[in-house]
Amino acid sequence: MSINPSIFKAYDIRGIYPDDINEEKIVSIIKGVYTLFSSDIKKDNISIILGRDMRLSSPSLFEVAKKTLVSLGATVIDIGLSSTPTVYFATLFYKYDAGIQISASHNPKQYNGLKIVRRDGDKLIKIGKNTGMMKLKEIVKSDQFIGPKLGGQVISKSDVLKDEVEFAFDLVKPKSIKKLKIVADAANSMGALFIDEIIKRTPCELVKMNFELDGTFPAHPADPLVSKNLIDLQKRVLKEKADLGIAPDGDGDRLFFIDEKGKIIPPTIITSLIAKEVLQKNPGGKIIFDIRYIRNASKICGDLGGEISICPVGHALITEQLNKQGALFAGESSGHYFFKETGGAEAAIRILVHLLEILGRENRPISELVSELTTSVESGEYNFILPEKLDPKDFLIQVAHDYSNGTASWLDGLSVDFPDWRFNIRTSNTEPLLRINVEGETAELVNRELNILKQKILNVGAKSKD
Repeated sequence: MSINPSIFKAYDIRGIYPDDINEEKIVSIIKGVYTLFSSDIKKDNISIILGRDMRLSSPSLFEVAKKTLVSLGATVIDIGLSSTPTVYFATLFYKYDAGIQISASHNPKQYNGLKIVRRDGDKLIKIGKNTGMMKLKEIVKSDQFIGPKLGGQVISKSDVLKDEVEFAFDLVKPKSIKKLKIVADAANSMGALFIDEIIKRTPCELVKMNFELDGTFPAHPADPLVSKNLIDLQKRVLKEKADLGIAPDGDGDRLFFIDEKGKIIPPTIITSLIAKEVLQKNPGGKIIFDIRYIRNASKICGDLGGEISICPVGHALITEQLNKQGALFAGESSGHYFFKETGGAEAAIRILVHLLEILGRENRPISELVSELTTSVESGEYNFILPEKLDPKDFLIQVAHDYSNGTASWLDGLSVDFPDWRFNIRTSNTEPLLRINVEGETAELVNRELNILKQKILNVGAKSKD
């Protein structure tokens, strides 16, 4: 069977339903996943957590995946509707061998896909471009699958979410959560489940927006990184005179927050807040953040004596680096947050519990806490569609030459640092785009340098996507 090779992404499998992924093609994909697992997990009967999101195609893809795994001899632990972090948690906490989530994260309704993980002791390995995705792609392409085997079974498991919330509360040990007014826009997606479960355990008041699970995304796309998707939440926070706004993405592995003034809190500031909590309990610990923005979090971690490590963009890459380096916490500027105790995977529930505890303990508006931690201005990400004839590497080499008086890094695309500002230009791992991020001491400086870089890209024939 011909399967579009482009669905095997850097961090997961993702494509359009039913063209790229459907009930027939997912059989080969699942056989490939199990064959990959079998080469790494030396067991006759591999135990696999299986969860899914609320997309219209997810129930049928889920059932086919389950049936296929059983035919191969797997023990499938069916946890049904769940966020992606819940699949990660269940795989690690109950000590199962692997996990699969049927989801296309924040992508539009016509997409679906799989996020795949396996357990290595107290760590999780996400199947990405460095950890088996290319091998999986070749297995599926060659149709070289492990054969059917007797002994497969399905075990249904409930109360996973309650255990996940309990685990987060046990780690944070909150003592100061007070009655706050919280507005949450779940975008009709999986974050609705865990936000509801957390708030039940607190004295907080929850104002719900778009909490009904609906794979057609009737309110707006489930991508909080796109600022227009947060407008209704920002307005509602102001209308309700709320203390905090919360916006998860489609599969619940990212969180964005709105302050009481209706302003979007940069994820790097949330990283700084949580890093401060972690380092106060673990002096000298290592904190990771991605290459796009590093100035704010570096200042906080440096002041607290933390060790800093910079990572390429991508949740699977960050999980891999956190585990290899023994870091305590990582924050990505797209709203992913990772902890050592969760095997290096995202833990959105723990982030929210931490934040509620901080707000209660400090007894101040979150905008004040944000202001204290903001020492650098961030541009936000700008995307450009490249002309086909342009080699991005050649363009970046020219930019590096133009900024040769700065300190350059090629960790992920090109980053150049100066004493009072820096930039990163990188190609997307998922789209044919060039992405620019700039940060610096003042908004005037950032805007000036951003506009210069934008013009360089436009001059070579690129077009703005924003």
